[in-house]
Amino acid sequence: MASEKEEQFYKRLKEELENYTAWPSKYLYKFIVPSNREKISEIEKIFDNAGAVINTRMSSNGKYTSVSVEVVMKSADAVIEKYQEVGKVEGVISL
Repeated sequence: MASEKEEQFYKRLKEELENYTAWPSKYLYKFIVPSNREKISEIEKIFDNAGAVINTRMSSNGKYTSVSVEVVMKSADAVIEKYQEVGKVEGVISL
């Protein structure tokens, strides 16, 4: 169950995406995850078969990895669904 803060965030994001984006459109997701191959793989699986371009870069101390995912999405709702799926991966920070 999403918190009220989370619901407000997604509501505002959806409004912005619908007002400023013509769908379908490329969308760039950015996440920070603990440098753990399993966590990175979980994110990659969420975008499997979506034609996503995924780039990873480890932080200078090696503790975290940034994961950038560029993918064509069909709608604002589709963008939010992916954020919610990735949000279930423990330790992930969405930017």
